[in-house]
Amino acid sequence: MNITDKNRNLVFWVLQFVGWGFINCLSLLLLKNIGLKFVIYSIIFGFTISVSVTSMLRWYIKHYINFESFKSRDLIKIGISFLLACFLFGSLNYLFGYIYAKYGPSISQEHIDMFKMYDGFWIQAINSLFMIGAWTVTYFVIKLLLKLNKDRIERLELNTNLKQAQLNTLKGQINPHFMFNSLNNIRGLMLEDVDKSREMLTKLSEMLRYSLTKNNVNGITVEEELEMVGNYIALSKIQFEERLKFEKEIEKEALQLQIPPMIIQLLVENAAKHGISKLKHGGKIKLKVSIENNGLQIKVINSGKLEISKGSTQLGLKNIKQRLKLLYGEKATFALNEKEGEVIAEINIPQA
Repeated sequence: MNITDKNRNLVFWVLQFVGWGFINCLSLLLLKNIGLKFVIYSIIFGFTISVSVTSMLRWYIKHYINFESFKSRDLIKIGISFLLACFLFGSLNYLFGYIYAKYGPSISQEHIDMFKMYDGFWIQAINSLFMIGAWTVTYFVIKLLLKLNKDRIERLELNTNLKQAQLNTLKGQINPHFMFNSLNNIRGLMLEDVDKSREMLTKLSEMLRYSLTKNNVNGITVEEELEMVGNYIALSKIQFEERLKFEKEIEKEALQLQIPPMIIQLLVENAAKHGISKLKHGGKIKLKVSIENNGLQIKVINSGKLEISKGSTQLGLKNIKQRLKLLYGEKATFALNEKEGEVIAEINIPQA
């Protein structure tokens, strides 16, 4: 239980005791002519019954009503629990009146007749519906106000985190080591193949333009992202040459689906940097994009072992997790596992 939950519980119990205490103390004014003993008993038992019944109702609502995914059956549950609480509230109050009349201190016949007039079934039913109904409405109004305030705070935090995630994305995109290596490799390539080196410079400039222009958007098509990945692989092959083999399986239906920018490129870069570069004879990176269970599934599989270098910030992986959570909540998933000599990075993104 966090601090917020403790504060909410404290506020609930303060309001519970103060509210019911005030209502039951009104009997001091209404019943002051009947007798002090009856007033005291009435306050004690009335307060105990009110607090107990409404606390049980609150416990049921908290444990069995899901307000995050509210459905029609939850409304039925609330209605049934409300009626049961009214029945229990009325029954216990009636029982108190019966026990007091039979075993409590004597009161005048005039007051006994008055109690009988106000102690009928319908009077008790209306009183129970009114009291429990007023409590229930107040409870839900307070709960709604707290939820609206919580949502407002979460939206503010989301906007702040999203800006930070965009900044981290930019940091992860413009990798100084990759830029330095690419420029050095292109310079060496100029001595062998000028046309090829010119083509690689074009791809590098396209990567820079892409990373800068797409930084402020939350969604691009898979097709656009694959162009970026192709440029990255082409530049990486200057360094790795035949040590890097790249394969892809892309379902045509997935090409126009929306994904966060740079998310596939970061997975492929991570596979090359932490997988292929550490293998003496190189290895293979395989990219699979498909539609599974009405959602988009992205898999990047590379040769090697799942090892996290000491001192590594894992900025790319943290970036992916953070953006998925910010954009899709708990609906999107990211997993990184090793299986049979291969590292598998898998992302599942829900589609509307």
